[in-house]
Amino acid sequence: MGSSYRVHGLAARSSLELLAEQARLFRPLKLAVADAGAGPVMSQHLGGNTAELLCGDDALVALAADADADIVVNALVGGIGLRATLAALSAGKTVALANKESIVMAGNLVMETARRCGGVLIPVDSEHSAVHQCLRGENVLQVRRLILTASGGPFLKRAGHSFSEITPEQALKHPNWQMGPKITVDSATLMNKGLEVIEAHYLFGLPPDKIEVVIHPQSVIHSLVEFVDGSLKAQLSTPDMRVPIQYALTYPDRQAAQFVATDLVQIGSLEFEAPDGDRFPCLRLAYRALEQGEGYPAVLSAANEIAVQVFLEGNLPFQRIPTLIAEAMAAFSFPAGDWTPTAEEILQVDAWTRRWCLEHLTEMRKVMA
Repeated sequence: MGSSYRVHGLAARSSLELLAEQARLFRPLKLAVADAGAGPVMSQHLGGNTAELLCGDDALVALAADADADIVVNALVGGIGLRATLAALSAGKTVALANKESIVMAGNLVMETARRCGGVLIPVDSEHSAVHQCLRGENVLQVRRLILTASGGPFLKRAGHSFSEITPEQALKHPNWQMGPKITVDSATLMNKGLEVIEAHYLFGLPPDKIEVVIHPQSVIHSLVEFVDGSLKAQLSTPDMRVPIQYALTYPDRQAAQFVATDLVQIGSLEFEAPDGDRFPCLRLAYRALEQGEGYPAVLSAANEIAVQVFLEGNLPFQRIPTLIAEAMAAFSFPAGDWTPTAEEILQVDAWTRRWCLEHLTEMRKVMA
């Protein structure tokens, strides 16, 4: 596949050394860094690399909308990815989307921008890629439900009363996938699956009551679609993100790959169970955010980012992650009447939520001191 593609640009939020390493490997024409002050440091890392360097809040947006880019892969973590997604879709690009927060925060706006401007969204998350593959050639009106599978994370069998003892190091040990810190903690709380429910709602146009989550510890079935006649279609493969990434890049074609071999005999059996909403309330919070309407998914997403960040810093107990999110959602109030938020209004909600969470945590520490 590599010979068919040329990397036009690379971007990063803050991983400057890794960005420089990839720049030396792929020799892109442009680089973008979200940190406005990263220029001098990045230049040192780059050495003699001649790529044009863009820095600052608008750098990611500019690169995403670059006229010479055909496919934009947005794998940023968190709400910072929204403007880049909208910019690429507004420019009519094909967007291979791994930044689920873009759709969680502003699903209606993202999908409408794609329709209006001719942009194409191809999901990279393994679950949504699986649904996308299962729906090819099918009539979405004949879908009874989507079933998103979840590994259950590292604490699937752990007693809820011991959640207060969970450390960041334990939460970062996912049993099946190698992922970044934020998404790994999201998997441990099942918030990752909650965000995926919201994403699936917007991507595939199905109501929340037609989107279910099933725990599947082996992570071999990535999602299923049940049709009105009772038939089920599923996409299976050994857990490896290279499969959905390649599918997104080559869609609508498939290209040969040798990096994944799925041996069903060796796997032996596939297990399923219902998620435990009492031990993992984040999943219910995501459904609630969808029910409450515009603005609430953005609050959910931003509050979760802050909660995970503070947990990883060692300043928030694991079991308090969903509590903080619920408290932020309860404190939020959207404008009266029908509200169709703009991108800037969604970003204002995001900023408000982050401020509220940090101030609330500060006040809680004062009370406990």
